[in-house]
Amino acid sequence: MFKTHGSHWGAFEAEARDNRIVSVRPAPQDPDPSPILDGMAEAVHHDCRVKAPAVREGWLKNRDRARGGDRFVEVPWDEALDMVAEELDRVKKAHGNEAIFAGSYGWSSAGRFHHAKTQMQRFMNCFGGYTAQKHSYSLAAGLAILPHIVGDVQPLRNLTSWASIAESSDMLVAFGGVGTRNAQVEPGGTAAHTTQYWLRQLAERGVQVVSITPIRNDTPDYVKAEWLAPRPNTDVALMLGLAHTLVAEGLHDAAFLARYATGGDRFLAYLMGDADGVAKSADWAAEVCDLPAETIRDLARRMAKGRTMIATSYSLQRGDHGEQTFWMTMALACLLGQIGLPGGGFGFGYGSMHGQGNPVPKMPTPAHSAGPNPTGSFIPVARITDLLLNPGKEYDFDGERRTYPDTKLIYWCGGNPFHHHQDLNRLLEGWRRPDTVIVNEPWWTPTAKLADIVLPATTTMERNDIGASSRDRFIVAMKQIVTPQFESRNDFDIFTGLAQRLGIDAAFTEGRDEDAWLRFLYAQARESSGTLDNRMPDFDAFWEQGILELDAPEKPHVVYEAYRADPAANPLPTPSGKFEIFCAEIAGFGYDDCPGHPVWREPAEWLGGETAGKWPLHLISNQPQHKLHSQLDFVGPSRAAKIDGREPVFLAPAEAEARGIKDGDLVRLFNDRGETLAIAVISDNVRPGVAQLPTGAWFDPADWAASGTTELHGNPNVLTLDKGTSKLGQGPIAHTTLVEVAKVEGAAQPSNPFGLPELAPSAAAE
Repeated sequence: MFKTHGSHWGAFEAEARDNRIVSVRPAPQDPDPSPILDGMAEAVHHDCRVKAPAVREGWLKNRDRARGGDRFVEVPWDEALDMVAEELDRVKKAHGNEAIFAGSYGWSSAGRFHHAKTQMQRFMNCFGGYTAQKHSYSLAAGLAILPHIVGDVQPLRNLTSWASIAESSDMLVAFGGVGTRNAQVEPGGTAAHTTQYWLRQLAERGVQVVSITPIRNDTPDYVKAEWLAPRPNTDVALMLGLAHTLVAEGLHDAAFLARYATGGDRFLAYLMGDADGVAKSADWAAEVCDLPAETIRDLARRMAKGRTMIATSYSLQRGDHGEQTFWMTMALACLLGQIGLPGGGFGFGYGSMHGQGNPVPKMPTPAHSAGPNPTGSFIPVARITDLLLNPGKEYDFDGERRTYPDTKLIYWCGGNPFHHHQDLNRLLEGWRRPDTVIVNEPWWTPTAKLADIVLPATTTMERNDIGASSRDRFIVAMKQIVTPQFESRNDFDIFTGLAQRLGIDAAFTEGRDEDAWLRFLYAQARESSGTLDNRMPDFDAFWEQGILELDAPEKPHVVYEAYRADPAANPLPTPSGKFEIFCAEIAGFGYDDCPGHPVWREPAEWLGGETAGKWPLHLISNQPQHKLHSQLDFVGPSRAAKIDGREPVFLAPAEAEARGIKDGDLVRLFNDRGETLAIAVISDNVRPGVAQLPTGAWFDPADWAASGTTELHGNPNVLTLDKGTSKLGQGPIAHTTLVEVAKVEGAAQPSNPFGLPELAPSAAAE
């Protein structure tokens, strides 16, 4: 019998026999299912599952910190939970709760109850708190800047809908493109992928699409997009050149600027060169971006001629000074004066996740609460290595002067930092500083291999849950397909066991088991639905139904429509009530790398800088097509995309020819931070001067016990720069990275990223 279930890449139905999943098929509601679903069954039963609680031998014997390459000892659950509880209690009493860094970054589950991050944070909050992470790797710079300049994150969460763009736009200018590979996924899942449908609607209606990205296929071929490929990390300069043309030729909407924005005069003085003597003209931008000046002027004129939507991808703010890309997007849209009109204005993340541009459902979705963190301690999400290497060091963040706590224990639950963090060799150095590292994990990921205590967690298909997203019209009954494999336990049960040992189980569980929690969370959402026409059925009816479809809005959504119609009655939640092109609050911080209005600042590494002489290729580590981040890297869809067991790196023909590299050659990508191996693929889809190595490969160093050895699998984050975007956002800058590529002569050590660590005999525990 097939049962409904959900995942980040779509709802599906699965069938099991003899406690083994034998068939998976997409939900019937999905017109464009993700092929990643094909790997779901394999993931549950894969050999790289953590089969039992395991403790690193060196830590067990003498509490050493030599993480990497050590053997593990399997121990009974009670013994493992006792160890973890004792360590948590020891660190709390000796150093305080701030010394516990509880990390959980990753899309561990579409389920709203069995959500690793929420479960861990709730447990830690009941325990007295911890040091948390603020914002996300996807959007750290954007989440920092937007509350200052528009008052909230509405342009990220509730965009002008695709229907409005398809019906009313003349032009879609997409900085970073509109990638359908990213549109496969949504944090709470989806039951109907529609992004490609809407893109085809744009093509059929003849909407001009301009895709501005170093990678041609960041926008599907059928859109017939005009491709502009500036130097990477120069989008702000290009936007300034467009803005200058609008103003210089009298094409901007001065009335909109005066009524709906503040600080336009300060910004225009910078734009036109009155403030610093440098006009940010199309000619100036052409030198920075390596695009013809006339191309820039022509685009500006076309944008002003009709209804234009400016779409900026998440990826652009993951570069040095990434805050400026979002700020300048808003400023450029203000100059055009089309914000609040159907098909006009700006939005962030179209194509970056499936829900961006989807109609927002009328009803709330179930969601579990972690509660408040009693310590209030946190770091910016991507400053993990700085935290571990620099206890007591002061740093700036969003107007505050903060201090890194001294971390004695890491507890990681959900996610794989040895995939998504930058400069992994540097992270490895910091990772060996704390006394203890504990990980809840279904598989032997690189992070699990670098832990001291590993607790085997279930996958989603081994438990019941509710899948839902605020930007999706479906709520999915995620029904248990098989019982927990091997000795795995749900994160909720793991933390319940720890809570019992620490005397906080009543607060953590509130007396509810899995079924009671699911009913409670669903009832909360149902009660909040109020008098809406499409009321939710009771829980049992929903569970029997499997997938619940909610009503869509009656008309296409247009962000800032109410503000445009009556700005006095609907002010923005900013100090001025307007779009803040000049922000006095940010100016008051005094940050040289993020002043009071949008500016161009040279990135730490870029093709127009001095370092390009030594490292002449810009690394683009975009999201992969065949997996979500590093999730399911070990199953069929992802493995099939590899070449000889390694990731492909895409190079323009001219760059390959200059280095004597042919299609299929084993190459090394390297800079001062590290080296990784990949297989060369020669492609016209890549701008010259760029090496495209998608992210997601499991970290596989040649020597786990050493630091800085060659990474064998094609993980780009051994090369990326671990620096904050600015003092304001402190976000990651993976897309600000220069490298060189060279052919590997002779044989190379094979990659084995999914191999199991060596298990010591159980007697070693005695």
